[in-house]
Amino acid sequence: MSLDPAIAERLKRTSDGLVPAVVQQHDTGEVLMLGWMDDEALHRTLTTGRATYWSRSRQEYWVKGDTSGHVQWVHDVRLDCDGDTLLVKVDQVGAACHTGDRTCFDAVVLPVAPVAAGGVG
Repeated sequence: MSLDPAIAERLKRTSDGLVPAVVQQHDTGEVLMLGWMDDEALHRTLTTGRATYWSRSRQEYWVKGDTSGHVQWVHDVRLDCDGDTLLVKVDQVGAACHTGDRTCFDAVVLPVAPVAAGGVG
């Protein structure tokens, strides 16, 4: 089996056939990580309920949690309005980041200049 053609035709992929997948904790909205999916990884994710990604460094599929035990149970997958980014809402068991942090965005907070009340005009 393969990805539903109606879904596949809406995807706008990078030159190497990938779509970025922003991963979010389904009940809190916490952003956990960014992964990459091709059609097969998305198909596996949609049909198994387990988040599956394409590893650009290892050039292979990986199911989140198969080696670490830090599983992502998929609740919802959404395609953005342009078709070039996925939002994967999961129930994260354990750490999402390979470093052991809860999210891949825990380690470094960049300084941002203060903005006046009401935002930037």
